[in-house]
Amino acid sequence: MTDTGSSSRWLDAERHLAAIDADWARLIDTVGPCLLEPTPAHEPWEALARAVAYQQLHVRAGDAIVARLLAQFGGVFPTPAQLRATDVTVLRGCGFSARKADTLHGIADGALDGLIPAREVAGGMADDALVSRLIGLRGIGRWTVEMMLIHTLGRADVLPADDFGVRDGYRRLKSLDGVPRPREMLAFGEVCRPCRTAASWYLWRVPKPPAGTPRA
Repeated sequence: MTDTGSSSRWLDAERHLAAIDADWARLIDTVGPCLLEPTPAHEPWEALARAVAYQQLHVRAGDAIVARLLAQFGGVFPTPAQLRATDVTVLRGCGFSARKADTLHGIADGALDGLIPAREVAGGMADDALVSRLIGLRGIGRWTVEMMLIHTLGRADVLPADDFGVRDGYRRLKSLDGVPRPREMLAFGEVCRPCRTAASWYLWRVPKPPAGTPRA
């Protein structure tokens, strides 16, 4: 996710979300314009591989892992063939767990055998069709595919309900006693259709109270 400046593509989404209720209106006003800018230069397989680095980790940790992987290939992302040929010990040295290294090899296989469609093909596929197809890859769950849908294909109505940051953001937005479960998050997110991608971006940015502040 890259914040590069205000994007007019999200203006309608901002208006839609702000009209939901006072909590959403206050959040939009506090955070400001949605600055989400997809990265269309990445092929879907590369987007999936990059997302693996961030699974269950903070952004800075994922950034460091990706940087170490790029350093192995002169600062550029490896091709599927190069990634497949990279030994597990090298990937472990970059910071990937053994399971994630195995997942990367599976992604490389999927790119080489055509299971993971090229960007031009993926662009014409529905979100659910891509999710159903790609979660067949070992180590790839719905969250990883949804990150690709949001950050690479630029899909406008994706809500990663398994994402803790999204769910905890909603907890803070609505002053809930606990973090909603994924199924509950999907239900809560219905009101945000067809702008759930922008809603997710804002939920990632719900301000956190100062340390020591009692929970409402």
